[in-house]
Amino acid sequence: MKTLFSILLILLAATTLAEEHEDHGHEEGGAIQLTEAQRQAAGIVVATLQPRAVVSELRAPGEIRLNAYATAIVTPRIAAQVLGREARLGDRVRKGQVLARLSSVEMAQAQGDLLVADREWRRVKKLGRDVVSEQRYTKAKVEQSLLRARVRAFGMTEREIGELLAGKRAADGRFNLLAPRAGTVIRDDFVVGELVEPGRVLFEISDESRLWVEARLTPDQATAIRPGMPARVFFEGREIAGKVIQIHHALDESTRTLGVRVEIPNPDDRLHPGLFVQVRLQGSGRENALAIPSGAVARGADGDWQVFVEHEPGEFEPREVEVVRTVDGLAVIEGLPVGTRVVTEGAFFLQSELAKSGFEVHNH
Repeated sequence: MKTLFSILLILLAATTLAEEHEDHGHEEGGAIQLTEAQRQAAGIVVATLQPRAVVSELRAPGEIRLNAYATAIVTPRIAAQVLGREARLGDRVRKGQVLARLSSVEMAQAQGDLLVADREWRRVKKLGRDVVSEQRYTKAKVEQSLLRARVRAFGMTEREIGELLAGKRAADGRFNLLAPRAGTVIRDDFVVGELVEPGRVLFEISDESRLWVEARLTPDQATAIRPGMPARVFFEGREIAGKVIQIHHALDESTRTLGVRVEIPNPDDRLHPGLFVQVRLQGSGRENALAIPSGAVARGADGDWQVFVEHEPGEFEPREVEVVRTVDGLAVIEGLPVGTRVVTEGAFFLQSELAKSGFEVHNH
């Protein structure tokens, strides 16, 4: 009800202003003049711009990096030859998807040993403990289990092992490299036919929907930062909201700075590791700055931020400002001197009148 009443008052003020436009119109130079009644009806509140205590902010350079907790490398565990590639750089893959087909002499040997051990275990189990000795029974069971675990460690899945033991797959040393997680292939540095050694990285897969930014702070600056604090990252005119997730516990030996890790979203996949950005971190202290309610600042026709200042009683003019940051419902601004009388409530009404007049904003 209160909101509806406020809207009615603004509409009433707008109607009154239109009726009295000839007597109380826009002055030359674009200033908007309101009578006291119009001003009260529109809810215009003016305050003198003075420094006030706001939460402090630190600025630091940063570099975008992969989210290591959402990244995995894919390597063969045994020496093998690459028979075929099933995924390429930039592909989005799902967990368990085949990435490459490999062949290994070591795998062929392990597969053959498992077949022999499995047949022995089936024979012994069929005869039962009453016929075979306890030692033979236990040895056959353990041997089959160990060789089954061996081929699984080499890269075969349980389904593939079942097919091998059922005679549906040959013991020819072939096996597949599978994606350990869902994500995007960001590295695939190998060629088909290549002989690769154990541990050779063939693929790197990462979920780039959330990335890390490593900001560098001095040890003194870092004392004001805590995990969970909000952060803002700036890149090519874009502002990306993030939060501090970790703080390093060792100084960089070359720069003698401390790393602060910020997590940011990357839904459109425009950000990639290696890009340099600017990071602004909200500190735990307070500092004096020129700040006004966020609702008092609006985008002008040219896209720049603007506020309304009162030169004379009832005379309001738009002025461009720079919004440095917003915090706790306040906009920290630059571009106006201390002591300027700024509209802190009712700017929306003035913005509407400005749009009607077609006035182009310029700083004076």
